[in-house]
Amino acid sequence: MSGRTTALTPPADAVKPERHPDAPAPGEIIGTHYDRCFGCGDGAPHGLHLVTRAGEGVRVTAEFTVQEAHQGAPGLAHGGVLASALDETLGTLNWLLRVIAVTGRLETDFVRPVPVGTVLHLEAEAVAVADRKIYSTATGRIGGPDGPVAVRADALFIEVKVDHFMDNGRPAEIDAALADPDQLKVARAFEVNP
Repeated sequence: MSGRTTALTPPADAVKPERHPDAPAPGEIIGTHYDRCFGCGDGAPHGLHLVTRAGEGVRVTAEFTVQEAHQGAPGLAHGGVLASALDETLGTLNWLLRVIAVTGRLETDFVRPVPVGTVLHLEAEAVAVADRKIYSTATGRIGGPDGPVAVRADALFIEVKVDHFMDNGRPAEIDAALADPDQLKVARAFEVNP
Protein backbone atom coordinates (compact mmCIF):
# COMPACT_ATOMS: atom_id res chain seq x y z
CA MET A 1 0.00 0.00 0.00
CA SER A 2 2.03 3.01 -1.21
CA GLY A 3 1.61 6.39 0.42
CA ARG A 4 0.46 4.81 3.69
CA THR A 5 1.27 6.85 6.78
CA THR A 6 1.35 5.67 10.37
CA ALA A 7 2.47 7.07 13.71
CA LEU A 8 5.94 5.84 12.69
CA THR A 9 6.00 7.84 9.45
CA PRO A 10 7.91 11.11 9.91
CA PRO A 11 5.88 14.19 8.93
CA ALA A 12 6.82 16.21 5.85
CA ASP A 13 8.54 18.87 7.98
CA ALA A 14 10.81 16.37 9.78
CA VAL A 15 14.55 16.96 9.52
CA LYS A 16 17.52 14.65 9.37
CA PRO A 17 18.92 14.08 12.89
CA GLU A 18 22.34 15.52 13.62
CA ARG A 19 24.90 13.93 15.90
CA HIS A 20 25.66 16.16 18.87
CA PRO A 21 29.28 17.40 18.97
CA ASP A 22 29.66 15.94 22.51
CA ALA A 23 28.27 12.52 21.56
CA PRO A 24 30.49 9.46 22.09
CA ALA A 25 32.95 9.00 19.22
CA PRO A 26 32.35 6.31 16.58
CA GLY A 27 33.54 2.97 17.92
CA GLU A 28 33.28 4.08 21.57
CA ILE A 29 31.30 1.84 23.91
CA ILE A 30 28.23 3.60 25.27
CA GLY A 31 28.21 2.42 28.84
CA THR A 32 25.43 1.42 31.16
CA HIS A 33 23.14 4.29 32.06
CA TYR A 34 21.72 2.58 35.16
CA ASP A 35 23.05 -0.54 36.88
CA ARG A 36 19.58 -2.11 37.22
CA CYS A 37 18.48 -1.41 33.64
CA PHE A 38 17.14 -4.65 32.12
CA GLY A 39 18.69 -3.79 28.77
CA CYS A 40 22.19 -2.60 29.62
CA GLY A 41 22.67 -2.85 33.38
CA ASP A 42 25.25 -5.13 34.93
CA GLY A 43 23.11 -5.32 38.09
CA ALA A 44 20.14 -6.96 36.33
CA PRO A 45 20.91 -10.70 36.78
CA HIS A 46 18.64 -11.89 33.96
CA GLY A 47 18.97 -8.74 31.87
CA LEU A 48 20.24 -8.46 28.34
CA HIS A 49 23.60 -6.93 29.26
CA LEU A 50 23.74 -5.25 25.86
CA VAL A 51 27.07 -3.81 24.84
CA THR A 52 26.43 -0.84 22.56
CA ARG A 53 28.90 1.12 20.43
CA ALA A 54 28.50 4.49 18.82
CA GLY A 55 28.59 4.33 15.04
CA GLU A 56 28.97 6.93 12.32
CA GLY A 57 26.32 9.64 12.07
CA VAL A 58 23.38 8.83 14.32
CA ARG A 59 23.88 5.06 14.35
CA VAL A 60 24.74 2.49 16.99
CA THR A 61 25.50 -1.22 17.04
CA ALA A 62 24.91 -3.60 19.92
CA GLU A 63 25.29 -7.28 20.71
CA PHE A 64 23.72 -9.59 23.19
CA THR A 65 23.75 -13.32 23.71
CA VAL A 66 20.41 -15.02 24.27
CA GLN A 67 20.58 -16.78 27.65
CA GLU A 68 18.42 -19.61 29.05
CA ALA A 69 16.53 -17.04 31.18
CA HIS A 70 15.44 -15.32 27.93
CA GLN A 71 13.45 -18.33 26.62
CA GLY A 72 9.87 -18.29 25.45
CA ALA A 73 9.38 -21.58 23.64
CA PRO A 74 11.88 -24.27 24.64
CA GLY A 75 15.32 -23.31 23.36
CA LEU A 76 14.15 -20.09 21.66
CA ALA A 77 14.26 -16.44 22.69
CA HIS A 78 11.01 -14.92 23.93
CA GLY A 79 9.64 -12.33 21.52
CA GLY A 80 9.34 -9.78 24.32
CA VAL A 81 13.03 -10.17 25.09
CA LEU A 82 13.88 -9.58 21.44
CA ALA A 83 11.63 -6.50 21.40
CA SER A 84 13.40 -5.28 24.55
CA ALA A 85 16.79 -5.68 22.86
CA LEU A 86 15.58 -3.62 19.90
CA ASP A 87 14.05 -0.99 22.20
CA GLU A 88 17.22 -0.68 24.27
CA THR A 89 19.37 -0.34 21.16
CA LEU A 90 17.03 2.24 19.64
CA GLY A 91 16.93 4.18 22.92
CA THR A 92 20.70 4.43 22.94
CA LEU A 93 20.53 6.54 19.76
CA ASN A 94 19.29 9.38 21.93
CA TRP A 95 22.75 9.57 23.54
CA LEU A 96 24.13 10.56 20.15
CA LEU A 97 21.55 13.33 19.93
CA ARG A 98 22.09 14.31 23.58
CA VAL A 99 18.38 14.31 24.40
CA ILE A 100 16.38 12.56 27.09
CA ALA A 101 13.65 10.55 25.36
CA VAL A 102 11.32 7.65 26.06
CA THR A 103 9.70 5.11 23.78
CA GLY A 104 6.39 6.34 22.41
CA ARG A 105 5.79 3.52 19.95
CA LEU A 106 7.68 0.40 18.93
CA GLU A 107 6.63 -1.79 16.01
CA THR A 108 8.50 -5.07 15.76
CA ASP A 109 8.67 -7.68 13.01
CA PHE A 110 9.82 -11.16 14.00
CA VAL A 111 11.40 -12.69 10.90
CA ARG A 112 12.96 -15.92 12.21
CA PRO A 113 13.40 -17.79 15.51
CA VAL A 114 16.43 -16.91 17.63
CA PRO A 115 17.86 -19.92 19.52
CA VAL A 116 19.29 -19.77 23.04
CA GLY A 117 23.04 -19.22 22.82
CA THR A 118 22.73 -17.04 19.72
CA VAL A 119 24.63 -13.78 19.53
CA LEU A 120 22.23 -11.19 18.14
CA HIS A 121 23.91 -8.29 16.33
CA LEU A 122 21.76 -5.15 16.39
CA GLU A 123 22.08 -1.99 14.30
CA ALA A 124 19.98 1.12 14.81
CA GLU A 125 19.73 4.52 13.17
CA ALA A 126 17.81 7.71 13.92
CA VAL A 127 16.22 8.73 10.62
CA ALA A 128 14.17 11.87 11.35
CA VAL A 129 13.33 14.45 14.02
CA ALA A 130 10.17 16.57 14.22
CA ASP A 131 9.77 18.79 17.29
CA ARG A 132 10.01 16.39 20.30
CA LYS A 133 9.62 13.26 18.13
CA ILE A 134 12.56 11.10 17.09
CA TYR A 135 11.99 8.44 14.42
CA SER A 136 14.35 5.47 14.24
CA THR A 137 14.79 1.99 12.85
CA ALA A 138 16.72 -1.14 13.86
CA THR A 139 17.61 -4.61 12.61
CA GLY A 140 18.79 -7.67 14.53
CA ARG A 141 20.88 -10.30 12.74
CA ILE A 142 21.91 -13.74 13.90
CA GLY A 143 25.63 -14.29 14.40
CA GLY A 144 27.03 -10.98 13.12
CA PRO A 145 26.43 -7.89 10.99
CA ASP A 146 26.09 -9.94 7.81
CA GLY A 147 24.00 -12.75 9.31
CA PRO A 148 20.38 -13.47 8.50
CA VAL A 149 17.80 -10.93 9.70
CA ALA A 150 15.87 -12.22 12.72
CA VAL A 151 14.05 -9.09 13.95
CA ARG A 152 13.33 -5.55 12.79
CA ALA A 153 11.75 -2.55 14.45
CA ASP A 154 10.66 0.99 13.79
CA ALA A 155 10.25 3.33 16.72
CA LEU A 156 9.07 6.73 17.78
CA PHE A 157 10.78 8.29 20.81
CA ILE A 158 9.45 11.36 22.57
CA GLU A 159 11.82 13.89 24.13
CA VAL A 160 11.04 14.49 27.83
CA LYS A 161 12.49 16.45 30.72
CA VAL A 162 14.15 14.73 33.67
CA ASP A 163 10.97 15.44 35.68
CA HIS A 164 9.35 12.60 33.74
CA PHE A 165 11.44 10.13 35.73
CA MET A 166 11.13 11.97 39.04
CA ASP A 167 7.34 12.20 38.76
CA ASN A 168 6.74 8.63 37.58
CA GLY A 169 9.48 6.39 39.01
CA ARG A 170 9.40 4.56 42.34
CA PRO A 171 10.77 6.88 45.02
CA ALA A 172 13.08 4.24 46.56
CA GLU A 173 14.96 3.68 43.29
CA ILE A 174 15.04 7.39 42.45
CA ASP A 175 16.41 8.24 45.89
CA ALA A 176 19.03 5.47 45.66
CA ALA A 177 20.14 6.64 42.21
CA LEU A 178 20.35 10.27 43.37
CA ALA A 179 22.30 9.28 46.51
CA ASP A 180 25.14 7.67 44.55
CA PRO A 181 28.32 9.62 45.31
CA ASP A 182 29.41 9.26 41.69
CA GLN A 183 27.72 12.26 40.07
CA LEU A 184 28.36 10.89 36.58
CA LYS A 185 26.29 7.81 37.48
CA VAL A 186 23.54 10.07 38.84
CA ALA A 187 23.39 12.02 35.59
CA ARG A 188 23.49 8.88 33.42
CA ALA A 189 20.71 7.17 35.38
CA PHE A 190 18.21 9.64 33.97
CA GLU A 191 19.64 10.18 30.47
CA VAL A 192 18.24 7.30 28.46
CA ASN A 193 14.83 5.77 28.07
CA PRO A 194 14.07 3.53 31.06
